[in-house]
Amino acid sequence: MPLYHTEDQAMLAESVTGFMADEGGIKKQLRHYRDMNCPDGFGHALWKQFAEMGLTGMLAAEADGGLAMGHVEAGIVLREIGRNLTPSPFLTTSVMGVTALSGGSDELRGRWLPGVIAGDSVLAVAVDEGPKHRPERIACKAEKAGNGFRLQGRKAFVVQGASADAIIVAARTSGSDTDNDGITLFAVPKDASGVSHENLRLVDSAMASNVTFDNVELDGDCVIGEVDGGRELLNKVIRAGRIGAAAELTGVGQGAFDITTAYLKTRKQFGQLIGEFQALQHRAAHLYSELEIAEAAVIKAQQLLDGNSEKADLMISVAKAKAAKACNLSVREGVQMHGGVGMTDEYDIGLYMKRDRSLAEFMGDQYYHAERVAQLSGY
Repeated sequence: MPLYHTEDQAMLAESVTGFMADEGGIKKQLRHYRDMNCPDGFGHALWKQFAEMGLTGMLAAEADGGLAMGHVEAGIVLREIGRNLTPSPFLTTSVMGVTALSGGSDELRGRWLPGVIAGDSVLAVAVDEGPKHRPERIACKAEKAGNGFRLQGRKAFVVQGASADAIIVAARTSGSDTDNDGITLFAVPKDASGVSHENLRLVDSAMASNVTFDNVELDGDCVIGEVDGGRELLNKVIRAGRIGAAAELTGVGQGAFDITTAYLKTRKQFGQLIGEFQALQHRAAHLYSELEIAEAAVIKAQQLLDGNSEKADLMISVAKAKAAKACNLSVREGVQMHGGVGMTDEYDIGLYMKRDRSLAEFMGDQYYHAERVAQLSGY
């Protein structure tokens, strides 16, 4: 398939680009909610506007009230979220959360999806249990208790965990911590007794929490999919999160590139625009090429994922690693080309660097995915 958007996707991109620039800009959203020390880290009014545009349910099935779109379309939204540094639960809720619920019963989807699609509810996904992304190890346990389960354990850095109406939790229902089987997904309501949060403000001002589950009693209706057979669904959720983060990283990198090139065209030194210096032109041209390659890798991975290709997993790790590397180059070059002012809060380029650091770690950094590429390629 060609590595560019179809006519319908281009129309979506045009609509989302205008909306995000008008309503999701840095001053109106990120700086506003950061400076007021908002406990959620994002604006619920903007989330409601996402719903009015149909964005919150774009991956949900039409039978559930969604638009039944794919990851290419979700990536268009995420790229503009990244370009504008818009604080939003879109990735964790509308991409990862909705993907998880797609494997649940009609009753479970009916319980949570209407609120998500209406922009009234937020979902969080709790997978990792340590400082690094290691989904291969799940130690948080859910034991049979009557007609339901008793959840015991801890999850780390759950983005929007304390704000979520429900947390999608990957727990071990049988086997040892590193077994591939024996995993079950649960939708844990926010008001469940025994759930506690250690709130964290991440480097990019987003909110996360370390969540403790202390003998949380769950009924059988909270189970998503099959008991002990949740690894396949969990991998599906993780793939959605990884390619979503990669798409957002390309937006962050492009946003940093845009404001840096604009600065090169206005800043003067020695009576000359610094953008006229050949050394800086070469660096900008190299950065442009790296960002284009990263975007192509992301689109290819999205297309393979939407097509249920067996090659999707490999390409998603390629895209996540490449997007992280290109975005990091963009923000570092941006700060350097801005000079000393690039390190001040007054200039937005530093905010792009912070978002890059947060997204680069989310769902595995470039080194984790480079190793996965080697393993999946047989090296």
